[in-house]
Amino acid sequence: MSEDIKKEEVVEEVDTVDETVEATETAPEKTDLELAQEKAEDFENKYLRAHAEMQNIQRRANEERQNLQRYRSQDLAKKVLPSLDNLERALAVEGLTEDVKKGLEMVQESLVQALKEEGIEEVSTEGNFDHNFHMAIQTVPADDAHPADTIAQVFQKGYKLHERVLRPAMVVVYN
Repeated sequence: MSEDIKKEEVVEEVDTVDETVEATETAPEKTDLELAQEKAEDFENKYLRAHAEMQNIQRRANEERQNLQRYRSQDLAKKVLPSLDNLERALAVEGLTEDVKKGLEMVQESLVQALKEEGIEEVSTEGNFDHNFHMAIQTVPADDAHPADTIAQVFQKGYKLHERVLRPAMVVVYN
């Protein structure tokens, strides 16, 4: 009985080998030209992908360089803004002589002008409260003359560089 099983296994193996041989004999072998064309297509695809990737890298690098150039003064502005706030507080002090007041105003104007030249501008505090540009530090009850979500008072001015907020305006809001 074990010989019968072995014979059947051998016959099955021979049958599968015969089928494999027949399949390879019937499938036409690729010529050297076809193989070369496939390789050429493969290399062309790889080249096109590499070229597209290089273009994407260059585009991203250009965008990054433009953003760095556009926002280059952000850190300096954040350091200068407290000095500008201090100048405004000094100008609000009563009892200053006209000469001192005029000198402080000149310094303030030159700082504001320098910031404007770099694209830094004050956040508008007119109209409604906008959480993107304002920080509510206190609320007061709204009435008929002052509707809800409008700005009642500005504690500290906010500034933005182009569309990026450097510092939100600290405000009191009617609620």
